[in-house]
Amino acid sequence: MEYGYQCTNIFNMEDDDMSKDTIDAKDFVEKASAKGIAEIETARMALEEGGPSVVAFARMMIADHTEANDELKAIARRANLEIADDATLMDQAKAMILSVRSGESFDEAYIKNQINAHEQTTNLFERASHSEIPEISAFARQKLPKLHEHLHMANELKARQDASSAH
Repeated sequence: MEYGYQCTNIFNMEDDDMSKDTIDAKDFVEKASAKGIAEIETARMALEEGGPSVVAFARMMIADHTEANDELKAIARRANLEIADDATLMDQAKAMILSVRSGESFDEAYIKNQINAHEQTTNLFERASHSEIPEISAFARQKLPKLHEHLHMANELKARQDASSAH
């Protein structure tokens, strides 16, 4: 299915500047807030369509990312930086990949999305942890352990899913 393939390619694109050690504070706030919104939106889909373990994970994503977004909004206001109020096109594509999946269960698509999203977000926050703005770097460093935990949990969900489908 060509459409799904194109969407997958968009979904897996990395920003050209992802290899840098740091990120501009404005870019970080914009990207982090958009990713947070996308996390919440895809988790809301999971609440309606996911199995029990995915629903439990989605509830945690909504709670954790809502809290992080609220903190980031306050930091952005104090630093006079704009915050995304809607998911960017890239993050909308992530949500779209869940709706155009073919041959996969919702849970499979959602878990793959979460692994990819948390790998990218961890990279983004690692770069922001070197920001010249102390409040941005402190926020990024504070949130990194939770992001690593989310990635670990998503990988565990995938491993359990793979083990159950192998039987």
